[in-house]
Amino acid sequence: MKTTATAHSTAAMNGSNIRTIVSVGMLAAISVVLMLFEFPLPFIAPSFYELDFSEVPILIGAFALGPVAGVMAELVKILLNLAISGTDTAFVGELANFIMGCAFVIPASLIYKRKKSRKNALIGLGVGAISITAAAICINALVLLPAYSKAFGTPVEVFIEMGTAIHPSINGIWTFAFLAVAPFNLLKGILVSVITMLLYKHISPILKGTR
Repeated sequence: MKTTATAHSTAAMNGSNIRTIVSVGMLAAISVVLMLFEFPLPFIAPSFYELDFSEVPILIGAFALGPVAGVMAELVKILLNLAISGTDTAFVGELANFIMGCAFVIPASLIYKRKKSRKNALIGLGVGAISITAAAICINALVLLPAYSKAFGTPVEVFIEMGTAIHPSINGIWTFAFLAVAPFNLLKGILVSVITMLLYKHISPILKGTR
């Protein structure tokens, strides 16, 4: 009897693992498709910053399946996008994208995992939105803008001037990060959070196999 129970338990665990792997791949693929539908917000940041909603499927997966699944979906998304589009920044941009995505997904899903309630989901998404904004400020100022400058042979000052045209107070790389990058990513975090909250209850049962 114990052997049979153990066999059933192992089969159930294997089935759950397979479902998680399939779900991670599916969510990552949807995210890659969503990355194709980018659009700028020229009233906030220069037009080379484009908003997309590729984090929505990743967040839904992280809430339903846990933080590890969310991170894996984020990684697969980056790898798939690399396979389709390649890189212009010697993988620096893709690594930064992965780090910023994880900065959103990990705290949001960890807070929600502690107690799965609407309140915790909102708190987690709020913390995640602030976290990705903070990560974006540091990564853009220290890594991305210098990397894009080198990759495209464009002085960093050109990017700063594009920011100054929108926000006259921008006069350097850090003011660019705080006055252009920060509000752009905070708005993105808020919009992604709202969409995630609207869709999660409808999609999570499918990922969990309860529907």
